[in-house]
Amino acid sequence: MALLLSPAKLVLLAVHLAVQADIEGLTALAARHDTVLRKELLLRIILTYVPETLRSGEYVPLIGQLEHGEFQETTHEIDCSPVNGLTEEDAAKKVRKLRLLPLAFKDAPQEAIEDATTLFLLHRAYRVDDEAGLLDELPDLLVPFLDHSPCIRTLMVSAILPLLRRNCEYYPDDPISYTLLDFQQLSDRVAVNLLLSQTGARDTELPFVGRDLKSMIGPWLFSESRWKRKRKAQGASESAEDDSVCPGWEQVLEWLTAQASKNWRVAVSAIEQWDGPGDVDLGGYGAMWFSDDEQDHLEQRYARAALASAYVIPEASQEALGGAYSIVAKISGLLDQDMMAPLQSALSILPPLAEHVIDTATAAGHATYMRNDLLDKKNILTSPTAASTTFLQALILSAILLTRSGAPCTLRRAGELALFQDEREQRAEAAKLIHALASKGPKTDDRFWIKSRNEILWLKDWGAEDVSTPSERKARGVFGQVKNEFLEVEILKALLSNTRYTLARSIYEDSPDQPLSKKALQDTIYATALTAYDNASNPNRTRGGLKKCDEIIKAFPKTIEKSAPATKKIEALLQATHALSEYRLVLKQGEPFTPIVLRIHSDPISIVGKILEQNPKSYTRIQDLIDLGNRIVQAGLTGHDKSKSSSHSVISDEEQQKQQSIAERRITAMCIDTALTEDDFETAYSYVVNRLSPLSTSTAATPDEYLWKAALQAGKYRRTTRTLRPTHLGTANANPEIRHLEQRIECLSAALRIAPAPTLQEIINAFRRAEEELEVAIKAEDEQEDAWDTAGDTIHGHIPGGFDVPTTSPRSATFNQTTAAPPQRRQKTEDAPVSLFELSKASVMSAQRNLTALSSLQRSTGLGTGLGRSNTVTSDASTDHMSGDDNEEQKRVRKRDQLREAAMGTLVSGVGWLVGAPAPAPERD
Repeated sequence: MALLLSPAKLVLLAVHLAVQADIEGLTALAARHDTVLRKELLLRIILTYVPETLRSGEYVPLIGQLEHGEFQETTHEIDCSPVNGLTEEDAAKKVRKLRLLPLAFKDAPQEAIEDATTLFLLHRAYRVDDEAGLLDELPDLLVPFLDHSPCIRTLMVSAILPLLRRNCEYYPDDPISYTLLDFQQLSDRVAVNLLLSQTGARDTELPFVGRDLKSMIGPWLFSESRWKRKRKAQGASESAEDDSVCPGWEQVLEWLTAQASKNWRVAVSAIEQWDGPGDVDLGGYGAMWFSDDEQDHLEQRYARAALASAYVIPEASQEALGGAYSIVAKISGLLDQDMMAPLQSALSILPPLAEHVIDTATAAGHATYMRNDLLDKKNILTSPTAASTTFLQALILSAILLTRSGAPCTLRRAGELALFQDEREQRAEAAKLIHALASKGPKTDDRFWIKSRNEILWLKDWGAEDVSTPSERKARGVFGQVKNEFLEVEILKALLSNTRYTLARSIYEDSPDQPLSKKALQDTIYATALTAYDNASNPNRTRGGLKKCDEIIKAFPKTIEKSAPATKKIEALLQATHALSEYRLVLKQGEPFTPIVLRIHSDPISIVGKILEQNPKSYTRIQDLIDLGNRIVQAGLTGHDKSKSSSHSVISDEEQQKQQSIAERRITAMCIDTALTEDDFETAYSYVVNRLSPLSTSTAATPDEYLWKAALQAGKYRRTTRTLRPTHLGTANANPEIRHLEQRIECLSAALRIAPAPTLQEIINAFRRAEEELEVAIKAEDEQEDAWDTAGDTIHGHIPGGFDVPTTSPRSATFNQTTAAPPQRRQKTEDAPVSLFELSKASVMSAQRNLTALSSLQRSTGLGTGLGRSNTVTSDASTDHMSGDDNEEQKRVRKRDQLREAAMGTLVSGVGWLVGAPAPAPERD
């Protein structure tokens, strides 16, 4: 029946079968009427009316038969009823109304314009994805025709395969919301970011970073639209040197370096898992390749981007730097360079790398390339050459050594140190490294310190010392501008601070090739010892920092001599500090005393004053405190110029003696003041009379500014109920008030001898007041004695057996040198000579005293002779010579008068003319 249908009805029947998706009937109809249903017409009918939801596998065989022009024989009966009722005119009219889609479409590949099958397949693929969203049906549609036309394979590999893997296989939960056609029209940057938007987004996805690049980016690059110009034919003479020849590839490289700066693990995983543009997974859809020039261009750019990624890793951790090392190792292998040793092996052997780094690669001007233009072909640091990879390897090893030793360093920072070669920056980084080793390093492992020292020296020149002579050697390392002496000094300090004395001595003292000069070694030992001292918290030299200080000084017997001035100063410092440990001492509230306070104190002698304030009765240990002051002076802590008080400065013996004398006077004055503060006048008086005379004699040429004030304060002191009583009187007056006033006068006399001229008036005023008080006290005592004598005489007249005693007989003499007659009688008796006869007569008259007088004499004599001499008074008491008769009392030379005459004599003969004192009267024999 179908054989009798007109062409119009055949077309309408074909359309009907297409709409009904009756592919078998359509195939039979096409096979029987191929002259009417030509290939192009039938392809347009299929393109227009076959539902896009129909599985591609059902109509692909028909397309194949149309392409080959051969149909299989079929017995399928065709139902012609849909068109049997139409007249020819109606059928023709309906055919004219059909709107068949053209096979050609906008932006169709130029090579497919003349090929109906290719145009149909491409157009059909876009419609299936656009109308039905059945992207996964496209492989069934196109794969059978991959060899039919290159543009079909290109579409399948460069667009459908990456999009299919991205949306359906790898990340179906987060598909790209673009149709196939829209995806092809995306810009390179957007397309790359969409394809890799989920790559490495989670740590669990890191193992698949290389897969995404290999399976999505690799195929995507075969799209002609990703290249700026048409690729040259294989074997072309002109090379593709333009960096922008493949903008799509440049976007991939920019994504890679951006990931390195944001999430270095993604970049490291990408480079470790992907070998670059030649490592592509086409999913079994045949083979595609670039020309040799294009492939070389892509590989060179990939190597440059990988090196750039290493430079921009921002993290200063061993893991991140290890990732950078793996990048360099991978790129060296891809570039067929010498194989790099594994990281741990390289860190162990520290290979000599300086000889492989050319000077042009380490120029200071190239430092900007670590931050800018990383992918520029002029950037020598990221150039895929052996010199660049070796330089980067050296930087990575340097950064790892610094980081794992406790001085975190990024790769960029290491590069700046090596390129700028700034000595100050390098010294700071070296000091930071060695300080970290000293703080965190083990204190019992010599192997660790030997290894650390070798690493520090390697950082200076990257092993150039091992392969070149000194004349040819040129340091390029991160410590290239740091002098060896500085590094060795800092290493020695670290060894000593960690008590590695034996190792330090074997390297720096016993070694035949000594790294340091003797002077530098001595200076370092002294400085380290003082550092240990400064860090001490306990002033006891047998513990903590002081013990370490002592051990450091004694650890180098060949270098540090005991007789050296610096050694003596440190020993004196240790002795002084240890002496302070015997006292309670707080300089600031809530802060216990630490040794460094003594060394930095602007006036260390004043610390003795704090000791006296905080330790009761400590003034009695005056000699210990004076010894402490001498040690402070010997340690070089005193003087006007504190900058010269280091262990290296040496002061003259004369200057030292002068400072010791000043310290002794100050401490003596402090002890006197403290004794007075604690109401121990006897001790203060003892210090004045015993210690001021020799001290004032040694400084007679220079007025004293400490002792005279202390003596003056002692002279002004007044007894109170809290004043400590003397333990024994010796030959002193039994009257405590008179005795105290005489002692005060003696203190004021001492102050007069040593005080500066402008202060004499104050002392004289105090002296006169004390003398007036003494006169009053003596007068009161004399009146009391006269009253007792009168009372005794009255009692004597009423005692049976008493003898007549003249009323004007003199009082019995006392043997107490401080007991004196009233001033009126003393003036009369002092001018009259006493004969031996008169002395005998006075003795007889004394024997005839009554009982009361005798008892009074015995008491008086007992007080004068029975008490021992006080330890705190050093002047000998002179014995009074007694003489007299019935009308005169004995002549007595009083101690008070001696002191007054001595003081006034000194004043008048010396500076008394300043206050108008009269000349002293000549002495009488």
